[in-house]
Amino acid sequence: MSTDDVLSEVGPRLRRLRKEREVTLAGLSEATGISVSTLSRLESGLRKPSLELLLPIAQAHQVPLDELVGAPPVGDPRVRAEPVVRGGRTHWPLTRQPGGLQAFKVLEPQREQEPDPRTHEGYEWLYVLSGRLRLVLGEHDVVLSAGEAAEFDTRVPHWFGSTGEGPVEFLSLFGPQGERMHVRARPTRK
Repeated sequence: MSTDDVLSEVGPRLRRLRKEREVTLAGLSEATGISVSTLSRLESGLRKPSLELLLPIAQAHQVPLDELVGAPPVGDPRVRAEPVVRGGRTHWPLTRQPGGLQAFKVLEPQREQEPDPRTHEGYEWLYVLSGRLRLVLGEHDVVLSAGEAAEFDTRVPHWFGSTGEGPVEFLSLFGPQGERMHVRARPTRK
């Protein structure tokens, strides 16, 4: 539906709402401070609706602005993705749209693994929810505990997984090169 189509439906919707509430144009004018002639032109479609006119009308009728403009209902915002198991790791996708920034909750089981660093385009951010996550990044070999985060350019050879001491649960945000998160992990002092 085009913007013009949406706007053309506002007038009849305003008239219907006013009549359902048994309010006269004069009464609505008094409640909103908008002249009777302007309200009449809005309802007949001779005047384009604007935010300055619709906000006081919505307040007078005690309805959300969305109801006046006929905004589509907002769908269920919950992401109900099925877990995916890859290489022994369980991934729960937390974003629905392909491409761009992707978010995952990941469960890495307890296991001993030899790090096998890889590179690819992009930028990654990790946040440990529980357990301990081993991160090999370039020449660094660090362990992140619950509440710690790391971010890195994925063109640097990297690998992350279990420390072998138990399972680890973490969040992973991955985006194309240049899309960086705005949280910076602080190095731990030794």
